[in-house]
Amino acid sequence: MNITATLEKLKTMKLHGFENAYRTIYESGGNSNFTIDELMGHLIDAEYNERYNKKFARLLKYAGFKQQASLDQIDYASQRTLDKNQLLRLQTCDWIKKSRDILITGPTGVGKSFIGCALGFQGCLNGFKVLYSPSGKLLEKLFFAKADGSYHNELDKIAKMDLLILDDFALKPIESKVRTILFDIIDDRHAKKSTIITSQIPVKDWHECIGDLTLADAIMDRLVNGSYRLELKGESMRKYIKNDD
Repeated sequence: MNITATLEKLKTMKLHGFENAYRTIYESGGNSNFTIDELMGHLIDAEYNERYNKKFARLLKYAGFKQQASLDQIDYASQRTLDKNQLLRLQTCDWIKKSRDILITGPTGVGKSFIGCALGFQGCLNGFKVLYSPSGKLLEKLFFAKADGSYHNELDKIAKMDLLILDDFALKPIESKVRTILFDIIDDRHAKKSTIITSQIPVKDWHECIGDLTLADAIMDRLVNGSYRLELKGESMRKYIKNDD
């Protein structure tokens, strides 16, 4: 058997995980420690892990999270009314598969963005396409996209994301020029893809922040029905966790 030729073929077929594992075993002389079934299982696992890690890295880069966060970093001891059982259930990402939304509200500094990014990170781990953006920044970007003719292309890109995270929603009243854009985003995703929205403003006051009663009714009807609610309370976590919301 020509090992060099075999490794070259694996490289040509872009089976890099398989190639590296095979090379390591061959050079270490460890192949005698495997049965044929064990050897094949080891090589296939190496290829799978290689592809998974590359895909995860791509998803993570594209998501553009505000901060590095994972669910195992969440502090349940602080008085934020966090339901650990609920977050453990959300960790499965079944809610993304079912196109459910999550609305996270609470005062500044209690960890809304951190939890949103942690749930998004979990989505990437499970192979879902995620996009994070401050809501005001995204609406402004789409507003200018209308002017240069790229609006529908940009909207289509957002619609294809398995999970969209809109952070810091309604820090100020939604301007009339972007209200219909907000509706387009939410309408495109309703019952098809998942959205996380974080806000300092209680959900009951979002109508007023949106401004236009008709549009507000349409947007809220799509967001509120069937969504999960995380209503955080308590003191700012910034004094304890440097990177928390």
